[in-house]
Amino acid sequence: MHSAKSLHNVRFILYFYKKILLTMKKLSTLLSLATLTLLFACGGKHEDHQNHETMANDSVWTGMDEFHMSMAESFHPFKDSANLEPAKKYAAEMDSLATIWLQSPLPEKVNTDVVKEKLAKLKEGTTNFASSVKTESDEMLSKSLTDLHDQFHALQEAWYGGHEGHH
Repeated sequence: MHSAKSLHNVRFILYFYKKILLTMKKLSTLLSLATLTLLFACGGKHEDHQNHETMANDSVWTGMDEFHMSMAESFHPFKDSANLEPAKKYAAEMDSLATIWLQSPLPEKVNTDVVKEKLAKLKEGTTNFASSVKTESDEMLSKSLTDLHDQFHALQEAWYGGHEGHH
């Protein structure tokens, strides 16, 4: 029993370590955006400003990181220990963040009908999940949460070009 408790403690520590790393990534992104904004504000020609703005828009996909944080807080406890309580707790937040993400302008490299359809499907799924957390069985919620996670990863792959390591 002692080793099971140790394993649980290690998982607990790793879960919060991942959460801290995701927060640091978010802060790093915000700092990068602030730096880029400052550089653009102090930039030269108007044409150059327009080109830099396009580059900045293609380096950040507004809404994705915020949704990712909520998805991670919901999915990883389920994946690691079949705990659906965080997913139930964050269901409404995940749905709200999916709305923001869906309504945000798409960067050029993902501004396709396929990505728009995937975002709309993700939004529909988060709405359904949020409305069913109090009424559906854990088995159905598990399937729905896994489907949402897979849909998110399909969008993430479209953004990162299929590269691994962006979990």
